[in-house]
Amino acid sequence: MKNVYDTLVERGFIEQATDEEEIRKLLESKSVTFYIGFDATADSLTAGHFLTIMAMMHMQRAGHRPIALLGGGTTMVGDPSGKSDMRKIMTKEQIDHNAECFLKQLSKFIDFDNEKAIVANNADWLLNLNYVDFLREIGAHFSVNKMLAAECYKQRMERGLTFFEFNYMIMQSYDFYKLHEMYDCELEMGGNDQWSNIIGGVELVRRKLGKPAYGLTFKLLTTSDGIKMGKTMKGAIWLDPEKTSPYEFYQYWRNIEDVKVEECLGLLTFLPMDEVRRLGKLQGSDINIAKETLAYEITKIVHGEEEANKAQAAARSFFGGAKDSADIPTTTLTDYTDEGVSVVDALVATKLAPSKSEARRLIDSGSVTVGDDKITDRNALISKDLLSAGVIIKKGKKTLHKVVI
Repeated sequence: MKNVYDTLVERGFIEQATDEEEIRKLLESKSVTFYIGFDATADSLTAGHFLTIMAMMHMQRAGHRPIALLGGGTTMVGDPSGKSDMRKIMTKEQIDHNAECFLKQLSKFIDFDNEKAIVANNADWLLNLNYVDFLREIGAHFSVNKMLAAECYKQRMERGLTFFEFNYMIMQSYDFYKLHEMYDCELEMGGNDQWSNIIGGVELVRRKLGKPAYGLTFKLLTTSDGIKMGKTMKGAIWLDPEKTSPYEFYQYWRNIEDVKVEECLGLLTFLPMDEVRRLGKLQGSDINIAKETLAYEITKIVHGEEEANKAQAAARSFFGGAKDSADIPTTTLTDYTDEGVSVVDALVATKLAPSKSEARRLIDSGSVTVGDDKITDRNALISKDLLSAGVIIKKGKKTLHKVVI
């Protein structure tokens, strides 16, 4: 049987590892307990989290035991890694609620039955620490000079790094130490922006316990310009269908850049790599076959086969000319007059534009179509008759929304 480390390498996950050969041997020799942390900063996981979830699924399928660590404690501080400003402070109640939402979503992908996986919350050991004892027992093992040289802190030095956030690396490192003590966890995994934090945990376990510990990081999903994937003008692509509908989720992946298709097929689906490579070689208009496959497979994993079929049917229906699919996202307007509603207000109501000024900009750029008519007038109205029948608003070439009253 193929070592799961080789699977992760072949599929394009791994960026850095503390000791590649040692980790490979470890994963081949026994069932390994590993962990990935999820700070509960929102009430849903995102497309960015999905890559790490896929890695957890590969690991569990290969017989290893995941720990999903919910950041009930670390979220109180906030990780400065990759952030230009300090994270918004959240209440404990908000964080607890978000952690519950995360667990519910993670349970769709990870099997927690019969201790095949573990869920832990670092609030259990972080929130009641004695500060002086913590400094004596843990802080003594960290060099400030070394911490300041870490990429996660260097990026923030010019803008200002608070002592509050400076503690984050030590807190995350302590998580690995505690999980090693509690569950014999030997491996921490995470996005490549977590490398400095992971190294801190590996070194703490080795120094405090004198036991082997390992870390590895995954590729971050980015566009060809280096911008994080999973973002649109409307915000993040969420795994919660109430925040990002299965159709919108499908359309996001259906519309990604041609050059990213093969990479995403390897990372975000379970298709055999021979098929991934075959689809990745398609050229010209045939690349749309690969994009459709990608969108369908990801949507099937996240939202189930039925929703994937409906999303695919809706997309094919619309772009094939039949614009009445029941699965196209729909907004029922309640604020309108006898004359109807302005296109600007409709764009905002459907969240196709985040603001009226952005709606006007879209109209000025010729990016808005209502029914079969391209809209060029900022003051254009959608008539009450059209709204009563239901009409499609199209933004750009591929984003659409139905409005009715």
